[in-house]
Amino acid sequence: MAACVLCRPVRRLCYLPGLRKDFIQAQRMSVKQVDETDDHGGKKGVFQHQEASLPEEYRLHYNPSSYHHSLWNKAISQSQTDIDEDKCLSTLAPSFWKQNNRYSASCLRHLSSSKNAHLDLAFSKGPKPEMPSLLPYHRKPIQPDVQVDTRAFLKCRPEYASKSLNLTNRPCSIKWSEALSLLQKASVLKGSMKPSNVSQFLMELSCSHPDKLLLLKSDQRFTMLLRYSVEHLRLFTTVQLLDVLQSFVWLEMPPSHPVLGLYEAELCRRADEMSLHQLLFAADLWRCMRRQVPEFLQHLFNSVPLYLGQIGVPESVHLLYIMGEGRQCPKDFIRPVERLLMCHLQQLYPEEVGTVCLGLFKSQTSISEDAVIHIVDKAHSFVEEMSDFAIVNVLKYMRFSYLYHRDWLEAMAVEVPRRAQSMGVKGLMHVALTCSALHYYNDKILMAIAERVPSLVPHCRSKDSCKLLWAFGTLEFLPVQSPSFYSSLTDSLRQRKVEFERYPEHLLTGLLGLAFVSQFPEDLIALALSPEFVNLALKSTQLELKKDLFTLDRAVAMELPLRTGPWLSSELREEVTEMLWKFAQLDVCQKPEVREAESILQDLFGGETFVHKRMILPHTRSIDLEVHLDSKGNPIALNPASDTATLSPKNSSSRSPSHKLKKKRIGQIDISDDLLSQLIPTKNTTEPLTSSPKVHKVERDWWRLSETGVDLTTEITDALIKPSVLRSNPHVSKGIVKLAIQVSSRNHYCCNSQRLLGLHAMKRRQLKLAGYRVVELSHQEWFPMLRKSRAEKQAYLHYKVYNGLY
Repeated sequence: MAACVLCRPVRRLCYLPGLRKDFIQAQRMSVKQVDETDDHGGKKGVFQHQEASLPEEYRLHYNPSSYHHSLWNKAISQSQTDIDEDKCLSTLAPSFWKQNNRYSASCLRHLSSSKNAHLDLAFSKGPKPEMPSLLPYHRKPIQPDVQVDTRAFLKCRPEYASKSLNLTNRPCSIKWSEALSLLQKASVLKGSMKPSNVSQFLMELSCSHPDKLLLLKSDQRFTMLLRYSVEHLRLFTTVQLLDVLQSFVWLEMPPSHPVLGLYEAELCRRADEMSLHQLLFAADLWRCMRRQVPEFLQHLFNSVPLYLGQIGVPESVHLLYIMGEGRQCPKDFIRPVERLLMCHLQQLYPEEVGTVCLGLFKSQTSISEDAVIHIVDKAHSFVEEMSDFAIVNVLKYMRFSYLYHRDWLEAMAVEVPRRAQSMGVKGLMHVALTCSALHYYNDKILMAIAERVPSLVPHCRSKDSCKLLWAFGTLEFLPVQSPSFYSSLTDSLRQRKVEFERYPEHLLTGLLGLAFVSQFPEDLIALALSPEFVNLALKSTQLELKKDLFTLDRAVAMELPLRTGPWLSSELREEVTEMLWKFAQLDVCQKPEVREAESILQDLFGGETFVHKRMILPHTRSIDLEVHLDSKGNPIALNPASDTATLSPKNSSSRSPSHKLKKKRIGQIDISDDLLSQLIPTKNTTEPLTSSPKVHKVERDWWRLSETGVDLTTEITDALIKPSVLRSNPHVSKGIVKLAIQVSSRNHYCCNSQRLLGLHAMKRRQLKLAGYRVVELSHQEWFPMLRKSRAEKQAYLHYKVYNGLY
């Protein structure tokens, strides 16, 4: 999110070479992280519907492996390439999965007695021993006090039972002596074992007590049983094959185990012979084992058109769930999915709507805006009945779709404060991120989150802390509004510095969020700008962090000029500055409203030498129209090459602000407040009006000139811009006035407000530090003015430049 500036999701990076060997090995134990999968808050909820009665308890099962780290017990989750950015989730499987599949298919084709030794060796490989933690606080991860069942939708309808595995209904445990007896029988049967025997043995052994599973899987007789299951793989019926796969779930087989690759290859081979429910069940079993099977899912998606007549509500919801957990949705599958959703939308229960949104979000599936609106409308119709988990999922998909749904957001202003004290930090983080992405500032929502978060800091991953800081900083939620919020999250970053070795983008995300609200923790800044950390960030191949480093570096330089810590190299700063300027030239510089403002200002001040379009503060990633005025209000020529202003005697007299507008003068007109009041509607002001010809600090709706019915004649226009009327103010006698004229857009502000977003608020603050006076051509005023005559535009710009200055 910060990496792509303004809310783009963050992607997984390479780690820093040269770290301690044991730390690197520990990190490699993990497969693919879950970034957004289970990041939800929870709350007790009641789900009422006709077909099924759902339990009140609705909690999220904490999954420490969702933060790809060796210090947790099971690194078996999938990775999200987040994101600001910005893309949020990757649909590509890691290369080692593909390698396993190729190896699996090869072994399946060439199974023979000569290969048994090789298979024994492969199956005997247990999980690598867990590496010791590097820091004391990582030895025992703290379990959150809020948990949510992420598969609660399966309880909505009995039809889900035939397509999914109920993980809460574990088979009754058998005694360890019974498990040993079964292993002994299997070793006696050996080569005479039939496929039915193999599947039966595995199903019965899967009933072993969870505490005995590690001991069971380390037994050589169990390894032999796995080898026999591979030998009989093609002889299994489809039902037996699914039974064995289900037993692997209860046996807690690691998702990277080679035997699973062989089963995946066999299921892909049989996909065309399987029913839709069998395909969905198999996909669900793979999900329960946390193994990515992109090839099998492709077979599932390809078969869906053949079973369109059999796809009802449960099949549609479950298909979207599988699609999300698999992080993929083929392009030619999007339209059929949308049609299925719209067909069954009115029949969905609250929890199913949440699952649908999560599936679309994780698979990065963009459906039409109308369809998204209908989905959110449906969610809004029973928002009070939805669990926290479901509500967070709806917000996630709104964030992905950039959908501003007024009724839903207004409902969140009621629901979030009511639920916040029972929600988990991950759910609260996603609520804040959605508000940030949609530029929706609501005091009730943000205060509820800010009051809850400090008590949840022990449960915050660095990602949670940094994204919360980014979201609140983007919305310019100031520290004075909740001092403990920023301080507690900043302290949590200090406690989790080791995580930034693997996820450098998170630290930059958090520090930029803090910088937006003028918070600069110097110890963390020193870490982020240290040569080691900068090298780590620059070696990333999946995420461009140069711009974030540059923005942080220059923001700190502006606001902490006496700081003595490390800085970015001048070469890197020049490289990023050039990169940003090239992009600006192709993008914002070409926008009609910017080009028109530049043209009018050039006419107003006497030519292009007096108006410089540039990035005054490149790290803020936006441009300004720079104008310098002398103590008498005359423009000063600018030298683009040196970015300095020099007084031009040649032009100072002949090219006054009114030079281009002076035509035939019919007479002198003194502009009084009475005349201005007739010309321009004004807003309420406490400032007394006088008959002085000087322009006062009165806000006037210049874009409504045409509504007054008064034409701007040449005399009135000349009088409005006549510099002699404006030169008596003592404020400009002190020296040169540097103006930064900005053409703003709606994206610079929170929705329906005059609250600047964090980056733009920081820019205004730092322009003032650099000695500039900011003149804004706001979108509410300037865009309507584009339809006016050139004379009216000139009068408006002149007023904006000189109002409040003279």
